[in-house]
Amino acid sequence: MPYKDAEFDFALMVTTICFLDDLDLAFREVHRILKPGGSFIIGFVDRESTLGKEYLKKKDTSAFYRDATFYSVPGLTTHLIRAGFDDFIFRQTLFKALADMTEVDPVKEGYGQGSFVGVRGVKK
Repeated sequence: MPYKDAEFDFALMVTTICFLDDLDLAFREVHRILKPGGSFIIGFVDRESTLGKEYLKKKDTSAFYRDATFYSVPGLTTHLIRAGFDDFIFRQTLFKALADMTEVDPVKEGYGQGSFVGVRGVKK
């Protein structure tokens, strides 16, 4: 990325990671541009969730997701640790099938129940 080392307080990727060719390279670059103690926030569909499994089933026939790589929370966390992040916080939402939603779902701590997960890691 065309930014100086330690230039930013935080970085954000939402529904992006599944389209990156080299996740480790991208995470190392985010680590490089963050100030010490800076936050990296990622929002993504957990591959182990109901929605993630639905996307995986349709992947081969979807022009949008054909080249996507879906990640589980533990898998993604492994990449973040390798890049130098820790002190993780997880939030989740989308607890129902999209077709069944009649109102906005709540946001809850953790992961494993909601299809959309937010992860915050801190640069060591």
